[in-house]
Amino acid sequence: MSDELTPSSDFFTDVRAILADARRAAYTAVNSAMVAAYWQIGRRIVEEEQGGQAKANYGEGLLKELSRALTAEFGKGFSLANLKNFRKFYLTFPDREKSYTLCSLLSWSHNRLIMREEDAETRLYYLQEAKAQNWSVRQLQRQIEIRSYQRLLYTQAPHSTPELSAPRPSIRDFIKDPYVLEFLGLPEDPAESETEVESAIISQLQSFLLEMGHGFSFVARQMRVSTETSHFYLDLVFYHYVLKCFVIIDLKTTKLTHQDIGQIDMYVRMFDDLKRGPDDNPTIGLILCTDKDETIVQYSVLKGSEQLFASKYRTVLPTEAELIAELERERRVIERKQNGGDT
Repeated sequence: MSDELTPSSDFFTDVRAILADARRAAYTAVNSAMVAAYWQIGRRIVEEEQGGQAKANYGEGLLKELSRALTAEFGKGFSLANLKNFRKFYLTFPDREKSYTLCSLLSWSHNRLIMREEDAETRLYYLQEAKAQNWSVRQLQRQIEIRSYQRLLYTQAPHSTPELSAPRPSIRDFIKDPYVLEFLGLPEDPAESETEVESAIISQLQSFLLEMGHGFSFVARQMRVSTETSHFYLDLVFYHYVLKCFVIIDLKTTKLTHQDIGQIDMYVRMFDDLKRGPDDNPTIGLILCTDKDETIVQYSVLKGSEQLFASKYRTVLPTEAELIAELERERRVIERKQNGGDT
């Protein structure tokens, strides 16, 4: 009989966790150091170019020569295009005390995507969200392509900006319009029943949570709420851990109707009465529909409500032009509301 000791599974688990943590820490440290180096190279390029600005082609010639020298000594990664990116990186984030601090927490690939955005507030949003939500480069790219920030912005009051660090955020800081659900694999005009759309969402729950945005966590599908005389089933229930409230989502495969609004209003009131805990804030109701009539929105309980919302959803990825046009229509609707309905 062997006297050899056999390490326990807990022992192996602990050692693996130590190594995994060490590798993550090493990767983070190396990544942060490289991002810092690229920023410093960009700054030095700008300083040198400014010193030789009297020469017409000084900047291009300088970068070509620098690219040859760095590639010869350090290998790949210092092409002319990359050096131009380093320069742009510094010019985009010149202040090391502000946005650059967030840049150092993300990979160079994340930063390359974000610095293409022209608006400073947009860049700050993607920097904050990419870090807070631990977005992969692919996830970040999708959020930028579908204009996640702009869609969120258009649900706010005119000329306001979502304040992610505000002490008392509102649900309006988290509701988008429209939602882009191309990952469900449904046709542009879904003939599927609401149950089939719901099933598609559940099968792609991680992607759906990403599209919903910061703070949403899944609670239940077809949650039953019972009164003394009836049973009601809520399509999807989430909890928003930032706002500390439940969010009921009612799915519609048709255009929004006043009956839909009445139904979500009843669901929210019922949920608040029968399910909401003493430490929870008032429940939010969100109708996801394929289209909506702004007249119905204007003259229903949706207007001015802090608990009821209706947003459209798209099942096919719109082109950038289509999304911009849709957001522009939403902006005009908001402005008309602000002006008392005048056109």
